[in-house]
Order: sequence, then C-alpha cells, then structure tokens
Amino acid sequence: MKKHLSYLLIVSSLFVAASNDTVFAANPNTAPYFEEDSRRVGYKTVNEAVKDFEAHCKCEVKLPTEIPDIGFTHEFGAFYGEQKNGMKNLLEIRFVSRKMRDNIFKIDIRSDKSDFEGQEHTLQDGTKGIYFENPIFDFFAFEKNNLQYLISIGKKVQNIETPKVLIDVANSIE
Repeated sequence: MKKHLSYLLIVSSLFVAASNDTVFAANPNTAPYFEEDSRRVGYKTVNEAVKDFEAHCKCEVKLPTEIPDIGFTHEFGAFYGEQKNGMKNLLEIRFVSRKMRDNIFKIDIRSDKSDFEGQEHTLQDGTKGIYFENPIFDFFAFEKNNLQYLISIGKKVQNIETPKVLIDVANSIE
C-alpha cells in the first residue's frame, strides 16, 4: 500500500514540477507550452485516456459529475496498462490551474485494488470509503463498478472543507 501511495505522489510531483515553468504568449496555431509539456510527460485528453483504459480493461468508467470549484484551467489524463512501479491498469486524471499552481485535484482509477487505512465514511448509496491524509494531499478511496477510485486534493488548496468536498465528488459518481 505505501509503495502504491509513494508512486502516486512521485507521479503527481513530476507533473506539477514539469508544469511549473513560466508561460509565454504563443502563436495561436501552436499548442501552449503548458499543454505541450503535459503531453511530453505522457498526459493526453481525459477522453482519450478513459477510452484507452476502458478498451484495455473491458469496463466502463464512470466519472464524477461534480469536481471541486477551485478554478482549474486544464485537465489531463494518462493510462498505464502494464505494470508501472507495481501498479497495473491505472487511469490518472489531473485537474490543475495555470494561474494557481497549488490547485490540484486528482482522480486515479484502477482495476487492481489496494487497502488504505484512515477514517471510514459511507456514501449515499451505501458504499464505504476511506479518508486519509499525507503531507501533500488529502485522499478518499472507495470502490464502484468493480474499480477502485482514489480521489485527492492538494493540501495547499484554501477555503474548502476537504473531506466533505471529496465525499461530495465521490457521491456524484453513479
């Protein structure tokens, strides 16, 4: 479990570090640096990544209809089908802000499941989930539709009630 969590933190940190450069005006016919840099580290559109994951896992991914209202400017996705640092069949979705770099919201979905320790909460449909924290992110893990979801928000995001926000997001997944 700690190995999986460490991997998620490393990947997220690489993404944030990779997108932490100055943004300059660009020709409107070319992709802005922020998007180019994200593609270079393996991210693509959320729809592309979801389709890749669904085709590989022969499943249907349900995404939340709600996300935290904290001013995201970009969303990216990535799919890892083969083992990557001990994880298999991982769909990563990231919401970030070019203007407010601390505004990070993540959704990780996988067919392999891990156990987490923390505070148990029950979703509206009776699904059990676990809320836990680390120094960088607050997390909520739960299972739906035979997939494990791990949703998280950066600790530096201000003016939100993190456990409630994460549970509200989880409740919006059918």
